[in-house]
Amino acid sequence: MITEEIKKLNKAFGENLQKIRNSKKISLLQLSYNCSVDESKISKIEHGRFNIKLSTVYELAKGLDISPKKLLDFEFEFAE
Repeated sequence: MITEEIKKLNKAFGENLQKIRNSKKISLLQLSYNCSVDESKISKIEHGRFNIKLSTVYELAKGLDISPKKLLDFEFEFAE
């Protein structure tokens, strides 16, 4: 079961992914072609509805031609 904190983390990651993709003017379909991740899965990731693996972070970064570190560079507050 995914906790509320993990859901928030997924949402924050997805928002960062979408921000980077939009800044590069890359469509979901184009990103899907650039990496081995399905367009619908990318959409679910961007909306925080998918808990991704590290290998998916790698594929997305490769498709965006950025370092995986950039995808993980976002603010997140841990619950106390």
